[in-house]
Amino acid sequence: MNHELLAQINNPEDLKKLKPSQLPLLVSELRDFIIHMLAVKEGHLGASLGVVELTVAVHYIFNTPDDLLVWDVGHQAYAHKILTGRRKQFHTNRQLNGLSGFPKISESKYDSFGTGHSSTSISAVLGMAVASKIKKDFKKQHIAVIGDASIASGMAFEAMNHAGISGTNILIILNDNDIGIDPSVGALKLHFKDLKNRSDNNSISIFEAFNFAYYGPIDGHDLSLLLNQLEELKNTLGPRILHIKTIKGKGLQKAEENQVQYHAPGKFDATTGNVLPSNITNEQPPKFQDVFGLTLVEIARKNSKIVGITPAMPSGSSLHYMMKEFPDRTFDVGIAEQHAVTFAAGLATQGFIPFCVIYSTFLQRAYDQVIHDVALQKLPVIFCIDRAGLVGQDGATHHGVFDIAFLRCIPNLILLAPKDEIELRNILYTVSLGIEGPVAIRYPRGKGTLVNWRMPFEKIDFFKAARLTENNCKIAVLSTGTIATNVTEAIHQTGPIADHYHFTCIKPLDEPSLHQIFKKYETIIIIEDGVVTGGFGFGILEFANFHKYSKKIHIMGVPDQFINQGTVEELQELCGISVGGICGVLDTVHLQNISSTEN
Repeated sequence: MNHELLAQINNPEDLKKLKPSQLPLLVSELRDFIIHMLAVKEGHLGASLGVVELTVAVHYIFNTPDDLLVWDVGHQAYAHKILTGRRKQFHTNRQLNGLSGFPKISESKYDSFGTGHSSTSISAVLGMAVASKIKKDFKKQHIAVIGDASIASGMAFEAMNHAGISGTNILIILNDNDIGIDPSVGALKLHFKDLKNRSDNNSISIFEAFNFAYYGPIDGHDLSLLLNQLEELKNTLGPRILHIKTIKGKGLQKAEENQVQYHAPGKFDATTGNVLPSNITNEQPPKFQDVFGLTLVEIARKNSKIVGITPAMPSGSSLHYMMKEFPDRTFDVGIAEQHAVTFAAGLATQGFIPFCVIYSTFLQRAYDQVIHDVALQKLPVIFCIDRAGLVGQDGATHHGVFDIAFLRCIPNLILLAPKDEIELRNILYTVSLGIEGPVAIRYPRGKGTLVNWRMPFEKIDFFKAARLTENNCKIAVLSTGTIATNVTEAIHQTGPIADHYHFTCIKPLDEPSLHQIFKKYETIIIIEDGVVTGGFGFGILEFANFHKYSKKIHIMGVPDQFINQGTVEELQELCGISVGGICGVLDTVHLQNISSTEN
């Protein structure tokens, strides 16, 4: 398809020059552009296709960027980016130094708020609306598009509870498509289905109970109907909500039929929709999430007290394996990280062993619950922290680089980071045998290094550091987690100039081993796949300071800044923790030690 009409649109002002009769063609071109671009470049496909009509209609009716528009979750905003001056740069989406995969204030004046995590839009838009009310600017519109199950989160309801009595000019557009990344769950989903069949005389919607004027539900792919409804709402004041029904993946049959896979399918054939096979034919190591999920099923077969919990990520975290075999012991609680943690705590009080699996970046949202409801009460909840470390193209909102720093300071909590798939498997088995308090296990996104990972279970002493090399040299490299792979390769490339110690346990640290290390080596290099500030290295610095060791200490990790999108390899290079970066530091320190000895 030619994109002749789309090529004329560089901003919403250009869009408004089109006649309403031209908009259906623009919708087709825009949808086709997204399909063909993501077929090659990858990205969040299904959500983007589902809101094409809505995106065109909102920018056609409202006066953005003066009218403030927030997309929630932000992976729905590809069409928005293309229509707001970023079409020619869209091929850089999610790439190093390219466009962010989510709305970003610093990227465009049309991105009024950054939305990498869900359910924040109503709070943000309400803040903007209250600001306009204080300024007595009663013409400005404040619009939140909330979809992909984000409305079910507690934060959205907290915001609606406030907005309903705020007297502000706020419009919520509920993009109701019955799915987030996995199918939506919970009573609210059933309520939305009931609303399709209600008459004017039936009971009020939940939104009307929050003092919102409720409109809909209407077909979100009926462009003419959308335009008319939005035009009416543009001239209506106060808190109001428009409920639209859409199909995630609309316009690509494969994406409509398999919405979970086509949320972000990777490369695919733009014509057929078929996901392209990998060029790699040899047997490959599994993803860490699959090692977790399949191992959990094995130990759950042995222990009926084990339960699994996830906030809306059963397939992403591979908890769907347990969900299939043990549906009564596996719980998807929706986009509700705070609830997931305290729900797990409640189960733990009754003798169950909850494995609560949450992406590192999303665990940040339940920090109070980890401290107050789990650690303070010393409850045996096992936090399985998926996507720890640098995660790649999803960028700053999704990197799991803060968990070591924010968990290390919590009393009663054991913090672990396996170096590979077998160690992850054995940690899961060991903690399933019984623990006295909370344990957090962090592991990365993507594939590991071991093809033959499914070894017999072994109970391990994860509190003890392991010496992986013994070269009788002056440099000791201390690492935690899977960054050990980079360290091992760097030591191999630089020759026998450093010894490598792997610390599975970040808290509590193996102090006897640390005493031996600080007495034996002249220089200590600490490497982690997380923020340096407050991280694993800082823990060792605290140890050295307390015990008055004066050795040279060099910490390598993620610097004190937000890291944008790129491949994991590119970002490790930027942070200096790639194999090459580690080699460079090892060589430099080695030469410094030689020079110091000669002098």
